[in-house]
Amino acid sequence: MGDIDLKFKDKFIKRYSKLTDFDKFKEYSSKFLRRSIRVNTLKISVPELKKRLSEWNLKQIPWYEEGFWIEHKKKERRDIGNLREHSLGYFYVQEAASMVPPIVLNPKKNSKVLDACACPGSKTTQLASIMKNTGIIIANDDDYRRLSALNINLQRSGVLNTIVTLGKAEHIKEKFDYILLDAPCSGTGVIRKSLKTVKTWNPNMIKSLSGLQKKMIATMFNNLNEKGIMTYSTCSNEPEENEEVIDFLLKKFDNAKLENIKLNIKRSNPILEFENKTYDKKIKKCLRIWPQDNDTEGFFVAKIKKL
Repeated sequence: MGDIDLKFKDKFIKRYSKLTDFDKFKEYSSKFLRRSIRVNTLKISVPELKKRLSEWNLKQIPWYEEGFWIEHKKKERRDIGNLREHSLGYFYVQEAASMVPPIVLNPKKNSKVLDACACPGSKTTQLASIMKNTGIIIANDDDYRRLSALNINLQRSGVLNTIVTLGKAEHIKEKFDYILLDAPCSGTGVIRKSLKTVKTWNPNMIKSLSGLQKKMIATMFNNLNEKGIMTYSTCSNEPEENEEVIDFLLKKFDNAKLENIKLNIKRSNPILEFENKTYDKKIKKCLRIWPQDNDTEGFFVAKIKKL
């Protein structure tokens, strides 16, 4: 299968050339994504699923023992969503970089967890798997049209510890041990999955999203119990949606502490200076992944502890 022919706006090229090797970024953003799956250990073990998927090559994702890149041995099929094992909830079709935020959050069994922007449920079902269906997860989203997909995915995956709620995350006032804030974003890290991003991208949209993300992260931090952990993530490569949001949080709350993220994953340096703005040096602890780093989607992840 050939690559995608992408036409980037001049403003986009100028901006991103300051942030990364633009030719590499374009090369990888123009490639089709490798298919990847996460074994749902609530229903099946990794060896059992491998046995059932004998017609497929499963290549281990380095940063997650239950994640695999998948390819048909005879190159005759790509429709992994049509497999019986998918219908039975034995695996979830999930992009490899998208598995990172729940791994980083790593909630303990029997804890109280909020997935603030949960639809369509890839990370919620992963959290339930990590927690072995114990404790409680509040899976919230503000788009009722997407809730049906969330409910179907929870049911198919055999998730029993989750309550689904509808509402704006920034209006939630409740205390949690762990919070996953996978914030609404411009999606510049997932161009290879959503080509319209190239057309819709504009600097004003980024400013508007950054304002919303700051509001959301402040609310979520207030909702954390003491010694609680939060992960903030986006599938954007924009500093204003990532490093700037974390910089805002650190300035606003003295008791917000960034934690190191130790994963077997190739990463790029977080952006500490951009367009006359400088960000807190502690942001070096955050995880910035460009599509070209691991041949995945682009992602940003921060792990925050409330002291």
